[in-house]
Amino acid sequence: MALVVATSCVFGCTKTPEVEYTERPVQELYNQAIDHVTEKDYESATDLFLEVERQHPYSIWAIKAQLMGSYAYYVRGQYDDAILGLERFIQLHPGNRDIAYAYYLKGLSYYEQITDVGRDQRITELALTSFKDLIQRFPNSKYA
Repeated sequence: MALVVATSCVFGCTKTPEVEYTERPVQELYNQAIDHVTEKDYESATDLFLEVERQHPYSIWAIKAQLMGSYAYYVRGQYDDAILGLERFIQLHPGNRDIAYAYYLKGLSYYEQITDVGRDQRITELALTSFKDLIQRFPNSKYA
């Protein structure tokens, strides 16, 4: 019994080492994330885009990182995360030059989740609504 208590204390009382926070230049983080996208390492890219937002939330690079992070989620098949990021981007940056692309990617994220047309059509309706919003708001966009 004493051995069990001693063993559990040894394993239960150990601390995980803390990772030291290191602030890095915004362009370095963003460019590294883009490099990961180019290499099709979307998981690392997503983490770095989130880090850009965390370390430099008021920079122009954070805005770009929001959109690119959503793209990385989309490519990874994490459509719900992509949609959340895109909705946030659309709300925070309605005048951004890439806003039409955000609506387009949001529609694609819903569309990719349509599994069977014989089942619940909620996702289909959300995809259709997203694409209609895109066409209505940006009829001359290459994404419309």
